[in-house]
This record gives sequence, C-alpha cells and structure tokens, in this order.
Amino acid sequence: MTSPTLAATGHWTASGDLPAAATWYGQHDGAVRLQNGKVLTAGGADGGSAALTRAALFDPAAGTWAATAALSTARRLHTATLLNDGRVLVAGGTGGSSPLSPGLATAEVYDPAGGSWESVASMGEPRWGHSAVLLADNTVLVSGGTTTRSSDSVRALRTAEVYDPVADEWSAAEPMTDARTGHATVRLTGGRVLACGGSAPISGRDETALAFCELYDPGTGRWTPTGSLLAARSQHQALLASGTTVLVVGGSTPGTPGDGTFDPFSTLTAELFDLATGAWTALPEQPGGRGLHRAVALGSGKVLVIGGTGGGRDRAGYQSALIFDTAARTWSAAAGLTTGRWAFAATALADGRVLVAGGATGSGLAAADPAVDDLTRHTEIFSTSTGGPA
Repeated sequence: MTSPTLAATGHWTASGDLPAAATWYGQHDGAVRLQNGKVLTAGGADGGSAALTRAALFDPAAGTWAATAALSTARRLHTATLLNDGRVLVAGGTGGSSPLSPGLATAEVYDPAGGSWESVASMGEPRWGHSAVLLADNTVLVSGGTTTRSSDSVRALRTAEVYDPVADEWSAAEPMTDARTGHATVRLTGGRVLACGGSAPISGRDETALAFCELYDPGTGRWTPTGSLLAARSQHQALLASGTTVLVVGGSTPGTPGDGTFDPFSTLTAELFDLATGAWTALPEQPGGRGLHRAVALGSGKVLVIGGTGGGRDRAGYQSALIFDTAARTWSAAAGLTTGRWAFAATALADGRVLVAGGATGSGLAAADPAVDDLTRHTEIFSTSTGGPA
C-alpha cells in the first residue's frame, strides 16, 4: 500500500548568501524593499547578541548580495521604515548584547541614490523593541518599546513620537493606553494605525505576552482602546489582510507551567481584526505553532507563513511554511525552507516572489556551542510558479 503524498505549493531556490550572518529579532527591523526593487538589511545581531553596523543590498536581477555603507551606530531591535522619497529611516534599538543594555535614541537615514547613511535628529527618549509605521502624510509614528529602569531591570514604554523627515524633527505624540514592547503596528485604509499584542517585562530576562490592542488616529493624535486579541501573544506577525482588516498569526502565549504538560506552540493560531466592529475573530488552527517567524503577503488575499521556532531556550529553526487564504479561511502546505531558521529577514520582491535571508538555526543545546547561537548566511527565494525555479 502506497502512503499518500501531500502536495505542497511553490518551491524555494537558493540565491547568493548574505555577506555575513545576522539575526533580526524585532517586528520592524528586518528587510526593506526599496523603490528600485533592491532589498536593504541593516544592523541586527550576531550569534552572541552583539549589535552590528553592517548593511547589505540584495539585487533580485543578479540574485546577489553586496555590502553597502555601514550604519554609524551598531544597533539591534531598532526599526527600519521606507519613506515616500525612497530613503530608509532607522531609529533606536540597543547597542549592547545584554537584555539590560541601554537603549539608543539616535536615528539615521539611508539614501539609495548615494548608498550612504546620514545621522538625523534623535528621538526624545531611547527605546528598543518599539514599533514604527509610515503615516499617510509621510511622517513616521514610533511607539512603545523597552528602556532601562535601573542597572538590573527594564520597563515597557507607553510613549510615542512622530518623525517629520522634511523638517528633520521628532515631536511627542499622545502616549499609548498601555505600555508594551515587541508589538506590531499596521496602518489601515483611512490612516488609522492598529497596535496589537506585544509584551511587558516582568524581570531582566522574562516577559509576559499581552492581548491589549489600540488604535491611533493621526487626525486627532489620540490613541483609543479597541478589541483585545483572543489570545495574548508576542513574537507574532501582523499584516494588512484588506483595507480595514488585520491578520495576526502565531506567537508566544503566557501560562506555560514548565513541566511539559502544556505546549503554547502546539498549534498555530490566527485571528482577524475588523475595524468596523473593533473585534477579533478566531480563524482555523494548524499544527505547528511558532514564534519569531515571518508572514509575507502573496497577493490575492494569501499570506505565506515561514519558519520560526518554538518556546524554550534550546531552540531549532523550523523549515515548515504554510499559506493562509484569508478569503476562504483555509490553510495549505507550502514547500519547506531548505534551512530552518527564526529571527530572519523576509520581504516580498517586486515580481511577487518572497526573499528570506539570514537568521538563527539553533541555540542552546541545539547549537554547536551552547553559549552562541548558530546563524546562517543562506538566502532562498519562494515562488508559486509551476515552471521550476525562478
């Protein structure tokens, strides 16, 4: 008797490696697709969590990476935001490897035309693990994040700031209703911004996931609470499903007893937010929950969920990938990564393919050296075409 074969959509093709391996653990610090179609990565961390200054450009036509000018300041857990004029704003982060390292308030802008970085005005306060989103008027809203409370503790921030790239000025915005870090922000049609989930530090090395969500209205400059997630989560992914709906996939959940009786990553859960009702709706689950993965829109309401890892300190990167159809509300298998990874860079290319690069492949007892995470320079590209590798 022949075992059934499960068909998987698409395929992955190896491309040129990153100049050097790196990880990107934030919600908004990874790959940025430039207006010329190339992809920029900047900063991040090495296997020992040391912040990096390195920056690189991927050329989809050639399938190769090349080093570009380095950041003036090493940083990880920063944000990278594409501006309407084609430049990229990098703000905040931390320059240290310790969870108690001080944050950065500095910011710099990358100009693709000259391939150079320019230091710009600093934020009002240092922060890392914050979010950043481009508003309709080409200003950038930065919110939340983490800062040091004392030499042995940190705290989440409620504060928010807005950057004007024309005036090169930061101005204080109304604080969020809840302090949070590691959250995701998504701009909806009409200009409002949804902030969802994240975490709050409860010690120097531990945190608890949050369900609280809120909306920022650029017209009034105010935050207002909205419906909470059905499951508190951090290390999740959030992206626009339609003009007024947001899809959230995966992430960690609180309540693990640590005795093996409950695995918060046993299923991959998803929820859909509807701006009209301010409520979240549970979507079908899938085996293989994960955090520190990436979700990238494929077009036509479909989303590619890639890689990631489970809970615990001895981690291995997942190769699995799935496609979620938001209209049909169904999951289907996608071809798996050739290299399992988490905390990697990922973005859709201009031709509809998806680029994945770098990230961590193993940590703790799953790594060659338990004191240092195993990282990869490997780059691969996903395509749904049926004509073989692109």
